[in-house]
Amino acid sequence: MKPDGFLARTLQHQWQHGGWLSTLLRPLGALAARFVRRKRQAYRSGARSAWQAPVPVIVVGNIYVGGTGKTPVVIAILEGLRARGYTPGMISRGYGAKIEGRPRVGQGRLAAREFGDEPALIAAVTGSPVAVHPRRADAARALLAAHPDVDVIVADDGLQHLALARDIEIVVQDERGVGNGRLLPAGPLREPASRLRDVDAIITNSNTPAAAPAPDGPAARWTMWLEPQAARRLSDGAEQSLAGFAGRPVAAAAGIGNPERFFRTLEAAGIHPEPRLALPDHYDYARSPFTGIPAGTILITAKDAIKCAALQDPRLWSVQVRARFEPDGFLDWLHARLCALPPRG
Repeated sequence: MKPDGFLARTLQHQWQHGGWLSTLLRPLGALAARFVRRKRQAYRSGARSAWQAPVPVIVVGNIYVGGTGKTPVVIAILEGLRARGYTPGMISRGYGAKIEGRPRVGQGRLAAREFGDEPALIAAVTGSPVAVHPRRADAARALLAAHPDVDVIVADDGLQHLALARDIEIVVQDERGVGNGRLLPAGPLREPASRLRDVDAIITNSNTPAAAPAPDGPAARWTMWLEPQAARRLSDGAEQSLAGFAGRPVAAAAGIGNPERFFRTLEAAGIHPEPRLALPDHYDYARSPFTGIPAGTILITAKDAIKCAALQDPRLWSVQVRARFEPDGFLDWLHARLCALPPRG
């Protein structure tokens, strides 16, 4: 659900704070809650069955609609698992790509139009094999068939896709938390806030290092922030420390779920871009949105860079970031949880 203009601004405000429109939509939110409850009950009772992969499955998702910062977490998990001796693979719906029939499986540099921008970015950064399909179980089967050495699957999103059994659930949220606590369309939630009591870990995406929120349930908790590493020019691959852009006239653009988060990351690095172009999430860049920007340097996210290379604009620099966690030990915790799982039959 991605409304535009005045309605979008009104909904975003009321999704966070409540108000007349949110209250008016509460009956629809109640219907959504009823649907979610019945769906979960069907799987719990055995009326509907979930496919269990022969290897552990880690789902990284959210209950707040839109972007909360899952992709950096998935990248950190894939890299962390490989460093600990695993051979991980990733599955995704492949949002933005038209996928019909068989799942698509690939590795290395992939076309965003065929796999989706986030899977293409994850594949390029981590080197892990990926499979995409709206039915995550089909994607998992295809991934294992093409890469039988994969010994753990990380699902990018899919918390609500109960047809795929999972061993570990990780929710990524941001400073918006659960908003007004209501389900779509009266609020921003895909599932009730009580769902957070069922997951294994909750990661709060922040702009700066901060202590993890005090646990109010069984889930382990961490705070994550994105630490800028460098900027890479799309036209020739040249790299420069992000600090080199501080104090210089630059522009910035972001086609992600929460563009302001990217702009705040730049500000934390001493960069104050002007103008700032906030584009819709998964913006396709079929046409360049940069033609009217006079700046000689434009900083963009790595997710946007996957689709911007074809624009051949030498002003574009992709900002590389790395996820950091507070307190330390998130990846060690995840490794311990995997080791504690019972062996597959």
